[in-house]
Amino acid sequence: MVRRIRRLSASPAAILVKAYERNLKSMTRATLAGGKRLAGQVRRAAEKMHGAPPGPGDWLPGVALGPAGARAYHLYRPAGLSWVPGQKLPLVVMLHGCGQSGRAFAISTRMNRLAARERFLVLYPDQDRIANAQGCWNWFERRSGKADAEVATLMAALDQVQMLYPVDRDRVVLAGLSAGASMAVLMATRHPQRFQAVAAHSGVAPGAAGSAGSALGAMRGRHLPSVIPSAVGKAMGAAVQLTLLPPLLLLHGCEDQVVVAENASHLASVWSHATGARPLASRVLQRGQRQPARVTDYRRKGRTMVRLAEIEGLGHAWSGGLGSQPFSDPRGPDATRMIWTFAQLAFRERGSGGD
Repeated sequence: MVRRIRRLSASPAAILVKAYERNLKSMTRATLAGGKRLAGQVRRAAEKMHGAPPGPGDWLPGVALGPAGARAYHLYRPAGLSWVPGQKLPLVVMLHGCGQSGRAFAISTRMNRLAARERFLVLYPDQDRIANAQGCWNWFERRSGKADAEVATLMAALDQVQMLYPVDRDRVVLAGLSAGASMAVLMATRHPQRFQAVAAHSGVAPGAAGSAGSALGAMRGRHLPSVIPSAVGKAMGAAVQLTLLPPLLLLHGCEDQVVVAENASHLASVWSHATGARPLASRVLQRGQRQPARVTDYRRKGRTMVRLAEIEGLGHAWSGGLGSQPFSDPRGPDATRMIWTFAQLAFRERGSGGD
């Protein structure tokens, strides 16, 4: 009886201790479970942003340092490559648009699928969101020097990839969408001998803007010089030997309300004037039920220096891209295939000297 009274008198404290222990264990389990869920969410988000796109092949990460700071990149290498001593592969450099990443751009354009079939490498640099909150390449920041700093940093990424991987330096192609297209053209004017072909999809001519404010006007076609020779000087810069500019493919949607289509026709005039190319008769191309494109070639001494493809019904989107992705329209002609076809033409004509 005495023992039972003593146990009962001690029970309130024991009960509190046990309750505390139970609560502590429950809180610990809940915290660990919540931490695991959060870690899983973070991991899945990171994989979605930076993980390998669907499909076979290697998605190789890298970081390049330059005047604009560090820029991450990924290199796509097709699966099953049989390395032959001395063999070099073509390289396509892909610059994404605003609101995109290199991974998203790879998925949207399906360039990796073509690279696997045709056996070439693809480089996808990523813009740093600290450098531009929307993920845009700063092609327009010429007055501040940011544009040329980013050009130099992107060239550092190219140099690094060419040192680490078997890249054929005589078959390097540069392509981009929107801000990536504008940056691609700017890079080609700064380093014309490093690229054998350039493709600009829905971009603005370099020289049409010098700041963020003027870039918006240029996108709407308000800052395009009316006199072509003066435009050449603004766009290309005095240091560039204009005849060295690589062949340029321009793709633009006629219904683009973000970067109006006048930008493409203006850039075609600037580039053709700079290279001494003359326009041939336009032709309309259409494959199956896809939207038609009016194509105009500008040639000089047997070489196609400019090809302008104006795509009917296309807005501000990658033509022929994956429909589930933003800035991508599957109804248009296959821009990815058109870029590679144009690049192969540039390789042949350059090798033959332009018959």
